[in-house]
Amino acid sequence: QVQLVESGGGLVQAGGSLRLSCTASGRTFSSYSMGWFRQAPGKERELVSTVRRSGGNTYYADSVKGRFTISRDNAKNTVYLQMNSLKPEDTAVYYCAASARAGWPRTTYEYNYWGQGTQVTVSS
Repeated sequence: QVQLVESGGGLVQAGGSLRLSCTASGRTFSSYSMGWFRQAPGKERELVSTVRRSGGNTYYADSVKGRFTISRDNAKNTVYLQMNSLKPEDTAVYYCAASARAGWPRTTYEYNYWGQGTQVTVSS
């Protein structure tokens, strides 16, 4: 069992930055690929970024490529999402999730554990 707790959300003006953190319980954090998803009102939950177990391989949705950076610190059981040049369309609840699947898990069904979410609001 893995429990995930996100933090770092908030209200920011367009062009600003936020850093999300997600800390996991348990001693098997390094055996999971970690992902950040987001869900805006009335929309489906979408994948933002993933990082594989070692942290050396990452994936980004086209909408955030070049603006967001995912990283992980396995010693601290924590995954981060640095978000720069934020836009109003980035407004959503952001969730971190852990996947035991090999390869590149990209759908919600491939993730085993979820955090409670943190609100990110970008004003124009």
